[in-house]
Amino acid sequence: MLVVLAVYAAGVYVFISRSLSESLDQQLQDDFWWAAAMVDQEPDGTITSSADESGSEEQPLWLQVWSLDGQLLYRNVQAQLNPVPGSQTLVAQGVDGVVSVPSTNVVVRILTRPREAIGRNLGRSGAIRTRPVVIQVARSETPMRQELRELLLILVFGLPVGAAIAGLGGYVLARRALTPVERMAERAQLITADRLSDRLPVGNPRDELGRLATVFNQTLGRLEASFEQMRRFTADVSHELRTPLTAIRSVGEVGLRERRDEEAYRGIIGSMLEEVDRLSGLVDRLLTLSRAETGQTRLSVEAIDLGELAANVVGHLGVLAEEKDQSIEIDAAGSPKGLGDRLMLRQALINLVDNAIKYTPAGGRIRIRGFESPSGDAVLEVSDSGPGIAAGHSAHVFDRFYQQGGSEPGDGSGVGLGLAIAKWAVEMNGGQLSLEQRNGAGCTFRLTLPAAGAHPAGARRA
Repeated sequence: MLVVLAVYAAGVYVFISRSLSESLDQQLQDDFWWAAAMVDQEPDGTITSSADESGSEEQPLWLQVWSLDGQLLYRNVQAQLNPVPGSQTLVAQGVDGVVSVPSTNVVVRILTRPREAIGRNLGRSGAIRTRPVVIQVARSETPMRQELRELLLILVFGLPVGAAIAGLGGYVLARRALTPVERMAERAQLITADRLSDRLPVGNPRDELGRLATVFNQTLGRLEASFEQMRRFTADVSHELRTPLTAIRSVGEVGLRERRDEEAYRGIIGSMLEEVDRLSGLVDRLLTLSRAETGQTRLSVEAIDLGELAANVVGHLGVLAEEKDQSIEIDAAGSPKGLGDRLMLRQALINLVDNAIKYTPAGGRIRIRGFESPSGDAVLEVSDSGPGIAAGHSAHVFDRFYQQGGSEPGDGSGVGLGLAIAKWAVEMNGGQLSLEQRNGAGCTFRLTLPAAGAHPAGARRA
């Protein structure tokens, strides 16, 4: 601010100085033309002037008239009282213009210019008698310099005052503007992983700082939700890992309590291996979700015959349905074809069919239907005749480790990751996986993919 004010003050001073100097030159020009009009030549050749009474009281007219050879022809009273040394030299040098000449305690600005002096009377021949002369008029620069000194004093003393006022005002405004930032910083320092429910203060939600605080609070809300989800995930993983490990430990401890025959040991080892298989399956599914979140999964998009994919999955899981005397029907009219990664979509469909087998009672029926939607998408539906999902639980069926209470098949094999993985796999291929209730008559999972002739704009590629 000080530099800006100094530059501004210097500019003002230069501008005013130039304006005053030009004004003084213009006054000299006016004096010259007035004096030139008033200078006369008497019949005897002497020079007189009727301009002695012109000028103001502060600056009376100063006038001298010289011959071309440097002889003084006329000097008015003001010039006699205030002679300017060097004025004759200007005439001798043939100066034509304005020159500043130092005089006693003052600086005088003199305008020297040749002019014709016209006689009063006509000659015998009737011609007008003229005589070339050099006219000088002068004005003191003292009033101009006095004004410039006063202006300089005002600028010199006003500059620090203006800078101080501007600095103080800027400080007050900055403190007032940054007070919300300080409050937000103080509150942000108190927010830890255990206090993610705290929020930054929002003074005015419509200004920039208010919008910043609002966005930060929204970020804190997302972090809080992520931390809570992570806590639940950690607790669920700990619980699910503890169950097979506890079973393995318990079976091993029971087997070591006493001597047993070979068949008994085989049964114990078989039970332990079942729990190990369950533990391995859980770890594999957790690794799948971990790779999905870190973007390490790559897609190989191709046209997939959904009817053929359904037949392949049923052939893989048919033995599980036979154990529960269940029937699986495939209806893929028109053989709809969708775009996606075959391996990922196969895993998603395996999880859906396995979930249907698991929650459909013995002797039940499972139907897989493929068709093309009116919008041109390829659709595959997996329906079962199980008890369905309660209304309060349907919104959470795709959450990790979520299991509907009271609906477990009793084998303890479910860990609540199958549907979460299936939804991720479908969405990675630009599709959608949704649940449709059927009022207590089972449920239907609908898998929607872009048709083979469409561009997979929604597919995500890692």
